[in-house]
Amino acid sequence: MRTYTVTWTDNAQYDLELIVEYIKIESIPIAKEVFFAIKNECNQLYYMPTRKRIVPELQQIGITQYREVLFKRWRIVFKIEESNISVLTVVDSSRNLEDILFQRLIKTHDNKTERL
Repeated sequence: MRTYTVTWTDNAQYDLELIVEYIKIESIPIAKEVFFAIKNECNQLYYMPTRKRIVPELQQIGITQYREVLFKRWRIVFKIEESNISVLTVVDSSRNLEDILFQRLIKTHDNKTERL
């Protein structure tokens, strides 16, 4: 049985921090609970991550290497690369995922251009 190593990108870590900070305004205990629940959900990806669904918005345009976990009100997008799972983003399911991914693509492109 194949297992994977789960790692978090900086973007995903930042997403989770923003979620926790927002919830913390109302309730610190709930913020902690959400933090650990999301981390636990992602840690479970070490086993059979290919059973999770392909991100529908990306699948529509032929991009199938990204999958997601739906956890409560959040979408957790990840990529499988060899024996590694990279958690890429954690977003509220009410937000438009296409817009978020586009903004990040532009930001990544701009950062690379600045270094040239």
